[in-house]
Amino acid sequence: DVAGQALYAGVSIGITFSRFGYTSPDEVLRDADTAMYQAKALGKGRYALFEPGLHAAVTQRVQLESDLRRALADSALTLAYQPQIELATGRAGGFEALVRWQHPQQGAIRPEAFIPMAEETGLITLLSDFVLHSACAQLVRWHRMNPAWAELTVSVNLSGHDIISRGVVGRVTAALTAAGLAPRHLVLELTEDAVMTRLDAATANLQALRALGVQLSVDDFGTGYSSLARLARLPIDSLKIDRSFVHDLAEGNLEAAVVQAVLTLGSALGKQVVAEGIETLGQADQLRRMGCSFGQGFHLGRPLSAAEATAWLVKH
Repeated sequence: DVAGQALYAGVSIGITFSRFGYTSPDEVLRDADTAMYQAKALGKGRYALFEPGLHAAVTQRVQLESDLRRALADSALTLAYQPQIELATGRAGGFEALVRWQHPQQGAIRPEAFIPMAEETGLITLLSDFVLHSACAQLVRWHRMNPAWAELTVSVNLSGHDIISRGVVGRVTAALTAAGLAPRHLVLELTEDAVMTRLDAATANLQALRALGVQLSVDDFGTGYSSLARLARLPIDSLKIDRSFVHDLAEGNLEAAVVQAVLTLGSALGKQVVAEGIETLGQADQLRRMGCSFGQGFHLGRPLSAAEATAWLVKH
């Protein structure tokens, strides 16, 4: 208890063994420390046992972190833009901005590999700012190219760290101002888990972002454990149905029941509903019949470079 505030500490433990034939205490601590970082990489709040192969894994991770720092400093990351389609009309409503990293030696690095690392190492602020500024600037270019594209939006993912950061409202404001983008055209996506596990700390920021005029969306909806009472009070504009429910969607099955429940909930709360992971015409047709507003997925449009997205807009 610190000044009336309850703080909770977790622990990650690394363990090594005398059988490895250590000759100095420094070697023991080095390998126990290596195992501890493995425990943290596996999700924290657990222990890991040292194995000789861990040195290579940790060395590789340290090198990847260094390379990511350099890539951010050199603006070597890029964005891909996946179309978001109004299912009833087929018109483009906007794009989700997805960060991509083409490593000079290793080739394409999956976001699942470097985004969690960015969160753990504190690089997520730089990464989020890069995506915010780049996406806002690109959307303004599209708005200026064609009056018919003037209401397109762009969605940017924020991390759990971002939404409790004291400076997040100022950072979003700076990106909008630098690009000259009206706040209503920016959608900030927050995963259900990130919002609900940090709700008390994040509420003030969410309210301030909503007051700024940006749209807020809960991503991966249905995979967490939202309290409906708390969800109803969140200052959000839309819910994004997780792709796991869309993947197995079929008439009358459990996934269809869950999707219909989310659509009904969204309608009752006055929230727009977006389905992600649409990979077939059948899924798109069923979601349209169920009354889903917007969708995205490989069937509707794959992630595209800015130039490819521009050509896609011209074609569609």
